[in-house]
Amino acid sequence: MVLFFKKEPLSSAFLMLDYTRPLPGEPTDRVAVVVTFLRINRRPERPVAVFPEGAALRAERLDVAGYRALYNEVGGPWLWWLRRVMPDELLARHLASSTVSTFVLRVNGEIAGFFETDSVGWPDVNLNYFGLLPKFIGRGLGKPLLDAAVDSVFASGSPLRGMTVNTCTADHKRALPNYKAAGFVETRKVREVWDIPRRLGLVVPEHLRV
Repeated sequence: MVLFFKKEPLSSAFLMLDYTRPLPGEPTDRVAVVVTFLRINRRPERPVAVFPEGAALRAERLDVAGYRALYNEVGGPWLWWLRRVMPDELLARHLASSTVSTFVLRVNGEIAGFFETDSVGWPDVNLNYFGLLPKFIGRGLGKPLLDAAVDSVFASGSPLRGMTVNTCTADHKRALPNYKAAGFVETRKVREVWDIPRRLGLVVPEHLRV
């Protein structure tokens, strides 16, 4: 089974925005994670990503409702929550940005997963989010989807410095090894403590609770 999951850590600019903070007095779950940051400076020497029969990947401009549905289903088991609390108008602006690219994977027409890249930190491009819907995990889609994400960044031949990504201990246990197997190199680790609002309905594993 090949799994890749990723989220933006709270050490990002989102930490400074009011919408990431719980409402006064609201119940939260306090979670501690270790975030690992990685990067890759050039496309690995390998064949172009090939998907199983019936699978197709294309860049799409999702609306807020469609993006939220995909984000919530893919990220629910892995405590993806920052975009759940992001106001609609800010999320709409983000999705429409020229620096953001969202690629949706479909299998026989059904959405199976997605990845999102952002070149706002050019000449680095960040892999903001990456994952499969639960029912499509274990079907040989994870590796080609990650390879395609890397290919999408390095294909232009522009003066790119590198591609970055991070994963954390709330993700699947194979996430970090699989990023490394794809050519990413670990650059640093940080410990973060999150206060996740219970109104989001996320199930927090006991080993992550503080």
